[in-house]
Amino acid sequence: MDNAEKNIYVKKQITAALLELLETKELKDISVSQITATAKVSRISFYRNYQDKEDILRVYMKQLMADFRYEHRAKDDQSEQNLLREIFDFLIEYKDFYLLLGKRNLFYLLKELIIEICGPKPEAPNLAAYTAAFISYGLFGWIEEWFARGMQESAWEMAQLLKLWT
Repeated sequence: MDNAEKNIYVKKQITAALLELLETKELKDISVSQITATAKVSRISFYRNYQDKEDILRVYMKQLMADFRYEHRAKDDQSEQNLLREIFDFLIEYKDFYLLLGKRNLFYLLKELIIEICGPKPEAPNLAAYTAAFISYGLFGWIEEWFARGMQESAWEMAQLLKLWT
């Protein structure tokens, strides 16, 4: 196994360990030592890859989103309606992960990611920045409320509801 493969393995182990520990503990009650012991990796491996415990989740979520974006770009139907449906399909696919974030009061990490991806950029003109803020915070609000209400609607239904609203 070369260094790149080892690093991928270490990140997967650390992520899996944290997710396992989050099933029974709050993030604040989980130590880096517990994560590395569960992952069977060194503390040096942890700090080589992550700044803190939340960073593990941020990196994992960015990878999930990168995979989603890659898959979406490969599809023939690039319409806004299809994108919205695919976003909700994606959330359903990783439902257990996002429910765990909610259970541990870490859902704000999803908001951070949505804002990073489609939120306002400092270099954008004011109207574009306001519009991006409206869309990114609005999308997060829809997602958060959908989860809070038990994800009763299908991905297609959520896309239809958003279409009606906009």
